[in-house]
Amino acid sequence: MSRSPSFSVKPEPNSKIDPESLRRWVVAFCIIRFDLEQGQLIEECYPPGCLTQDEELEIAFSSFPDSVSQHHNRSSIHDCIFFFRFQRRDDSQVENVSSSEIVEVDDKEVFPKSVDEKFKKKLNNGNGSRYLYGFVFNRQRHDERLKRGGEQKSVVILSHSPYSSVFRPLLQIMGPLYFDIGKKALEYIAAYVSTWPAPVPGKLMDLPIGNATLKVNLPPAHSLPLDSGTLFEESTSSMAPFLPTNQSVPQGLFHDSDLFGTFRGLLLQLWVLWELLLIGEPILIIAPTPPQCCEAVASLVSLVAPLLCSVDFRPYFTIHDPEFAHLNALQEGGTFPPMVLGVTNLFFLKSLRNIHHIVSVGSPALNSSRLALAPRASSGRTSARPEGFGLQNLSFKKFSPSSLLNAVKLRRDGPLCLMTEHKEAIWSTYAAITKPDTSILNRLIDAGVSPRVEESMSVVNNEILRRHFLELTTNFLAPFGPYFRATTPSEGSSPFVDTPPLPSFNADEFLGSLSARGPGKFLSKRMRSNWLDLYRRFLKGHNFMPWFQRRHAVAVQEQHRLWRQARMKTDIQQFISKMSELEIVDSFNAIERHLLGEMQQSGRANADTEATCQKLKRDLQAVFNVLPKDMQQLLLMNPQRAALLQGSPERTKLPGHPSVQAGLVFSTSPR
Repeated sequence: MSRSPSFSVKPEPNSKIDPESLRRWVVAFCIIRFDLEQGQLIEECYPPGCLTQDEELEIAFSSFPDSVSQHHNRSSIHDCIFFFRFQRRDDSQVENVSSSEIVEVDDKEVFPKSVDEKFKKKLNNGNGSRYLYGFVFNRQRHDERLKRGGEQKSVVILSHSPYSSVFRPLLQIMGPLYFDIGKKALEYIAAYVSTWPAPVPGKLMDLPIGNATLKVNLPPAHSLPLDSGTLFEESTSSMAPFLPTNQSVPQGLFHDSDLFGTFRGLLLQLWVLWELLLIGEPILIIAPTPPQCCEAVASLVSLVAPLLCSVDFRPYFTIHDPEFAHLNALQEGGTFPPMVLGVTNLFFLKSLRNIHHIVSVGSPALNSSRLALAPRASSGRTSARPEGFGLQNLSFKKFSPSSLLNAVKLRRDGPLCLMTEHKEAIWSTYAAITKPDTSILNRLIDAGVSPRVEESMSVVNNEILRRHFLELTTNFLAPFGPYFRATTPSEGSSPFVDTPPLPSFNADEFLGSLSARGPGKFLSKRMRSNWLDLYRRFLKGHNFMPWFQRRHAVAVQEQHRLWRQARMKTDIQQFISKMSELEIVDSFNAIERHLLGEMQQSGRANADTEATCQKLKRDLQAVFNVLPKDMQQLLLMNPQRAALLQGSPERTKLPGHPSVQAGLVFSTSPR
């Protein structure tokens, strides 16, 4: 299979590759070969030496379809694209903290006490990633002249960031290019990537590659894990619970996944899956091929946007993953960690019996090469049509006696029935609180026979579904809004006092208040009478506290920004004349703290910081000038404070206050 004819490689893309610029997007490019004698082998890795031996082994095992899951395809070349995610073992491990351990949250205690200082620093600066994402272009070439009738190779892009909208189309270029020109393709692609600008979350970016340009929408900063390399300052973008006005801007991870095509046979169950992921329940997703299972996991994660998904999700999970030994060792009835696992090996049905929510998607009859490699539109991609799951038949199958009997039989047989025949189904004992919105399902358009028409309809359907669940999640998170509402100084009040804290959070008080006022019009029509139970489960689940902490920290940052802005615009002289002596002293102490805080930012000093420092120094001097002389002398005994006040002599006379000489005699103050 040749690369697209619209793409050509320039002779000298870049004479020198900047490693730091490359690492903003890509950790490494790998070529992995399946050797019949030695198994999976990494033939090439660029840049060299950037992975540990254990990481290389884990990447190699995750870069090939599970042999147990593959159905024989005797075509000469079979390509597919999928991706996986794994935890880096060399990073410091951070214990998960349940939100039930934290009852109250304010802006001085944003983190649970059990989280150490090292983790706080990691959350604030985003340096170091606990996870790597591997995007795979796998080629199976059948040739009767070779041992076992063929060979397998995979081209892998490793990144700290889950930018599927970037790396899937890049693989569509890089994969065939490698099989055309060999390992030079790695350096060519690396040279182009190193010229790309730094990623800007939530923005449409033009990324040149050869004579082509990738136009991609990156997921917003608030949906990216803080360990993905996103700086904390980037997380001040618009976040839930405010519904975005621009619908074209992605609001979560994997906004390009084919939600409709993947769950087409289980559309009525999407609301159950939404709840399960919202409250952080473990879910096992089974599909016949890696492209189908990783697409299902990505679609499921995208379902809870704009909520930050803190559940550990593995788009393609194999028995070779080091985590499997731990999961397999869990005792019968033990608590399974909050994970979403995408698998193709049916062995997991027997080994992971502690997962109580199992979803089977996809069809062995799908041409996974076309499914994985078709050009993507903004919200979907081409999907082969599973027989018997047309939308027009959906309502009929839902209420027909045969469909009811089949559903009862599936539930009775349990997920082990997949060992004999693959079927699309969900097995769960969870009783959903949210009712399926049939008005949304009725708006979905049934795809036609033509693949081009089907792709267009899939795009429309994905937008309908994604918009609905975005609205559903946003309304669910709306009651938390008051805890994130930044305030400005009221008219006539001084902005020079300490910035007031945001409201503290208490789970019991929140639930009591919410129970009294109700869930709101949008949710009350879509949820059953026990809707408050969903909030209780959400507060105890794995997604709540990381989202709340991060959202709260952003709100605190915004509040400080607004008050800082107010101090810059306010004339201190207007307030001094109205203050008592005690209020003047309090204002002096507050301004001094603000000034010292600004000066601590000297490592990131800019024109704005410098202007703020100068303004606060003038304000500090003005307040100092109206203090009694004995108070001035007492304050000057502190050398640091004396240095802040050092300046030219001024004389200030205000109504109601004695005239005070402001010149400082530093020879009398200790140094």
